[in-house]
Amino acid sequence: MSAYLGEFIGTMILMILGCGVNAGVTLKDSFSNSSGWIIITLGWGMAVAMAVYVVGDISGAHINPAVTLGLASVGEFNETFTGWGDVPYYIAAQLLGAIAGACVVYLQYLPHWRRTEEPADKLGVFSTSPAIANSPANLLSEIIGTFMLVLGLMGIGSNEFTEGLNPLIVGFLVLSIGLSLGGSTGYAINPARDLGPRIAHFLLPIAGKGDSNWQYSWIPVVGPAIGGIYAAVFYYALFKDEVTMTFWALSGVIAVLAIAAVIKEKKST
Repeated sequence: MSAYLGEFIGTMILMILGCGVNAGVTLKDSFSNSSGWIIITLGWGMAVAMAVYVVGDISGAHINPAVTLGLASVGEFNETFTGWGDVPYYIAAQLLGAIAGACVVYLQYLPHWRRTEEPADKLGVFSTSPAIANSPANLLSEIIGTFMLVLGLMGIGSNEFTEGLNPLIVGFLVLSIGLSLGGSTGYAINPARDLGPRIAHFLLPIAGKGDSNWQYSWIPVVGPAIGGIYAAVFYYALFKDEVTMTFWALSGVIAVLAIAAVIKEKKST
């Protein structure tokens, strides 16, 4: 199997199990309806673990453009590939896999869409939205969540675990992020995870689905991309003493964004 197909399948598995738990908790007349945030975060954590178990030896199981961009930015994309030249293909495979996985979830819960009245609940099965709309703060939330994801992945990769345990630890990392940081924007922390299912939501014949909230869609794409790259260069700056211009540039961008978020929040009060 090629690495690109591995990324497609891995991201598809992530969406089937991740968007699947969203659907089970959200859609009416599901046995798991209204079972809550803990179930959603646990479902997403296990979804990541299972996807990594399946394709980790094939593609490295990035299953996330933010991870791909972060690793490529510090030369750790994949020792068997050519670095940046493979990045667009990885990201394309991840996006297509996310769309495919979201379509499977649509079919899995086919009778439940018409029984669910609220369009926002149907969109929430597929994509994220902010609990409180504040673009600078929402963008910052996605940067922080993805920063913790990629920093955690690099830390896990630097340690030795019992063979076969790493994917489960990665799943626990995602669970931790969801429990601690996910309440503000739904923790997309993965551009393909949000954009792919949002495209599926737009295309699928879901009864009473409403719009796909494209005005917000750039935040769970741009935020994770920044957060993933910054985490990688941050790790290299602090732990390997390799400080780059990218590190300083993104530090400045994030500082400005944080100030803008605070100013906007103060104006809102």
